[in-house]
Amino acid sequence: MHKSTRILGYLQSKSTSLVHRAIQFDSIKPKQQGLTFSTTKSLGSQSPFSTADKLEAHKMSNPSGTKVDATTNFPKNTGATPGEAFEVRQTATSEDYKPDPSKSLKLNPARQALVDDIIALYSCKPTVERVKRYTPDCVYDDQFVYANDRYKMAGQWFALPKLFNDSKNEGYEIIKNDRDLIQFKNEQSWTFKLIPKTATINALVSLSLDPDSVGENEDFIRIKYHKDQANDKDYSREFWSSQTSMNPDLCTFILLKSNIDEGIGFSFKKWQADNVAKWMDSKEVEAFIGDKDAAKETVRKYGDGTGDAPKKEF
Repeated sequence: MHKSTRILGYLQSKSTSLVHRAIQFDSIKPKQQGLTFSTTKSLGSQSPFSTADKLEAHKMSNPSGTKVDATTNFPKNTGATPGEAFEVRQTATSEDYKPDPSKSLKLNPARQALVDDIIALYSCKPTVERVKRYTPDCVYDDQFVYANDRYKMAGQWFALPKLFNDSKNEGYEIIKNDRDLIQFKNEQSWTFKLIPKTATINALVSLSLDPDSVGENEDFIRIKYHKDQANDKDYSREFWSSQTSMNPDLCTFILLKSNIDEGIGFSFKKWQADNVAKWMDSKEVEAFIGDKDAAKETVRKYGDGTGDAPKKEF
């Protein structure tokens, strides 16, 4: 396992038992904090974008002549296909995902705006509009989280500022710009709120794009599957039970004693994603509560993690 990954795993495990407490503590603070909350209502199957959203997206993302590879990674999928079907799997030949921004592929304005929003989310700057970058049936998949709808996803992004004093993007490198897939190497430094430590993590980020939002006149591009992979091996998602009731202290024990993506470890990844949004006292998160009913598929499992994950050079 990559050294920086072990460091983050250790630090995160020490703070995990305090996640629920941190959220609860924050929720009892006075509500008048000068924040502007979105009044967006649950949208169900309706379009998640207002007319103003679309006009603003069009103004800032009029496509340039920047080349987009015509490769289609999910030829059988449509916009109605659940997010699980948009996972890109790979086994890297190296754990070295350190980006070289000077080699980054150029993106057209619509795609650059998408990446800018994702980097802002990583940097503890969540907004309702940025979370709208995901479809209601999206999946977010990383070392610590498996969130399989936008409501759960919103809970994760809006919880980050409660757990970290700062998150700084140190640089990224776009390495793939296909019609329905953007991949980039990302370096992010995380400073914990409850532990005075900073961990810098390099990862491969894969954004599988909604087929209905890409093409000749793409403007506000949305994501079906967001994978953050910090190791050479892909995720296995073999799990013991995602329905087990756990308390925060037990979660800490699990993280310390198990592989985060295998067995009980994956149960924690899914359990915490299933519950964090419920713990949040946040109007922003509640804006996406209707997405709990978005279409889902059964969690896909891949044995030791190499299943359906061909070796690739990055």
